[in-house]
Amino acid sequence: MSKILIVDDEQSIRRALREILEFEEFEVDEADNGKVALEKAKSEVYDIIFCDIKMPEIDGMEVLDELQRLKVESPVIMISGHGNIETAVQAIKKGAFDFIEKPLDLNRILVTIRNARDKSVLIEEKKILRKTVKKFKGSSIIGETEAINDIKDMIMKVAPSDARVLVTGGNGTGKELVARSLHDLSNRKGQSFIEVNCAAIPSELIESELFGHEKGSFTSAVKQKKGKFELASGGTLFLDEVGDMSPSAQAKVLRALQENVIQRVGGEKDIKVNVRVIAATNKDLKKEIDEGNFREDLYHRLAVIPIHVPSLNQRREDIPLLTNHFLSMICAEHGIPKKSIHDEALTALKKIDWSGNIRELRNVIERLIILGGDVISSEDVLIFANATRKD
Repeated sequence: MSKILIVDDEQSIRRALREILEFEEFEVDEADNGKVALEKAKSEVYDIIFCDIKMPEIDGMEVLDELQRLKVESPVIMISGHGNIETAVQAIKKGAFDFIEKPLDLNRILVTIRNARDKSVLIEEKKILRKTVKKFKGSSIIGETEAINDIKDMIMKVAPSDARVLVTGGNGTGKELVARSLHDLSNRKGQSFIEVNCAAIPSELIESELFGHEKGSFTSAVKQKKGKFELASGGTLFLDEVGDMSPSAQAKVLRALQENVIQRVGGEKDIKVNVRVIAATNKDLKKEIDEGNFREDLYHRLAVIPIHVPSLNQRREDIPLLTNHFLSMICAEHGIPKKSIHDEALTALKKIDWSGNIRELRNVIERLIILGGDVISSEDVLIFANATRKD
């Protein structure tokens, strides 16, 4: 549910706007002056802010300036009963999303909210993209054990083709990094790499997420939406935790792979897509097939090239390389000089049972960087590496 802040010193305006917004099922918060609004904006995240211009003490333009200074990314819609073209232009130049004159028009409000929400979605997608770039910048598959070298060789052979790949392995082993490497070394590297975590999306929404939907196809489908298959067309679609996909979605994915066409939810038109699919799972799909949870025909479509990523416990000799990689990366992220680590500390790390694999190792290294000394010792490892483990 979108959360909206109304800033206006007139209670009647706040009440009228609240009634409109709550009828449209928005969550609404209020501020009767600019000072209260700024305090709320510091502690709460709003999808949209409506702000009056003429207010005592701190007027709307000053609020807008301060929101910009605080780097609040919520779209701000200015409202005023004393507006003119010059005021509207000034507000837009200062960073307001739009300007609406009083008395407020219902249709204008709803259209502006819809456009502002679209902007919020784009902002969120930009944040995700930044995180993805930061996550993969300078990263590669770290390791020199035989198992990791075999994976690197397999990636080099498979990446230039459009063959589908099924990456298996435990949580935190680096399956996503294998998928990203396959894309980056392929002929599709200049196109989109779209990731879908099938386990994180409710079963009733997974089909809309993958294939998109037409306006009105279900209650919240207020506009047409493209799915991940369309967005990834020309590039790579990474289906993470594919073993958690619903049976209905499995059937539609199978058709998409067989025919290279999809249909949006609520639509009847076939849409051609050109997607390379890489799937990953921490489950034993053959066991899931025997138990009736996963389609065998889909498994064979996905597992043209199987790649298994070993657990960290199976590649302990890579721990020094991984540790030094994380030391450099995490110290750079925190803006501190790179810390060093004693050989005895590396030996201690190699003796730990890494049930969380590389993800757990990264968290432990970050903890050691923050809590340990300038040179990480075996005592630091003993004290801090097991801080979250149960006896």
